[in-house]
Amino acid sequence: MWVYEKKLQYPVRVEKKDLRMANYLLAQYGGPDSELSAAVRYLNQRYTMPTNRARGLLTDIGTEELAHWEIIATLIYKLTLGATSDEMKAAGLGGYYTLHDHALFPCDPQGVPWTAAYIQATGDPVADLHENMAAEQKARVAYEHLICLTDDPGVKDTLRFLREREVVHFQRFGEALNNVYEYMDSKRVF
Repeated sequence: MWVYEKKLQYPVRVEKKDLRMANYLLAQYGGPDSELSAAVRYLNQRYTMPTNRARGLLTDIGTEELAHWEIIATLIYKLTLGATSDEMKAAGLGGYYTLHDHALFPCDPQGVPWTAAYIQATGDPVADLHENMAAEQKARVAYEHLICLTDDPGVKDTLRFLREREVVHFQRFGEALNNVYEYMDSKRVF
């Protein structure tokens, strides 16, 4: 159960319409390493974590990833606000427009819809935490690439915030991994 505060975790400022950037951001909206994938992965994996600390961390980070998904959605919405069908087509979003108009839909920049096949939950806490650390590094590098693709200072600022959160999540998952190893070592019978 969550309490939802009706404001973004970080403010989203966009100076001008930029349909190409909106398309690139779909990678973090509905791609395999997107915020949606991370949220679903973590909120599912939490049930098989052996310690309260690890379960709580996965709940906290999974919830934060949903907040990041909302930030990405807001960026995409603002970057496409008022775009005509001709502008969408010229930016390579003609297929997207055909199926969704200006509605947000979780897919990657090539239009491939999000799928649960993007996530992993093995039931092995060590494997799952390593998977999560790798996911956070992939998200970090995706944000670094996205920052290079825009000249909008507000968009860059928001993407930098999201990048930094990926670094923090990676660190927290490392701490959870150590906690799980300690727990497993305490349960070993020699």
